[in-house]
Amino acid sequence: MTDKYLKIKILSIMKEIIERLSKIEHGFKEVEVEARHIFQSNSSRNVFEIANEFFENEIYQTRMLAVFLWGYIASKDHTALNILRTKAGCDHNWRVQEILAKSFDYFCSDIGYEEAMPVITDWLHDSNPNVCRAVTEGLRIWTNRPYFQTNPKIAIELISQHKTSESEYLRKSVGNSLRDIAKKNRILVENEISTWDLSDKRNLFTYKLVTKLK
Repeated sequence: MTDKYLKIKILSIMKEIIERLSKIEHGFKEVEVEARHIFQSNSSRNVFEIANEFFENEIYQTRMLAVFLWGYIASKDHTALNILRTKAGCDHNWRVQEILAKSFDYFCSDIGYEEAMPVITDWLHDSNPNVCRAVTEGLRIWTNRPYFQTNPKIAIELISQHKTSESEYLRKSVGNSLRDIAKKNRILVENEISTWDLSDKRNLFTYKLVTKLK
């Protein structure tokens, strides 16, 4: 399909989809269903271009759709993975950030969590807290995932890197993720948090989330 006809195809489906998605106020399942249909009905190249067009729309539901689409192809298209990091990670809407987390997990699942470790580590070192949160939140519950299921200590160490993040949004994800892990790996998590300096307000904030259900 030539670029001209691809553009025509995209424009022909956008109006109807945008109108439908704009009416969704709660949840993301309908957006996910729409994204899955587009993914299954088009080539990866078309999916990439369709996502590009939808992400430019001001309606957040369509940007959620775009992030789903990039997530579906990210394991085979590193340009899509990079766009998730650089463009989706900068979106101001928290709902889009929730889908970024899901899309990062799709990527990790598609290539395998152990194989994804270099990317996981790289994203966790990003200066954008939304990118880091896509990892800490996307892989919840970490120890339900292959590799981390048998290596919970590695998961704990990776997540804990951001216990004192300037971003409360990220610290909440860190605390909640560690609390998840503590349900089956209590001693490992207690060993980690026992080393934290609780005179640091950010550390204390995260610590309280980790220990909330105790």
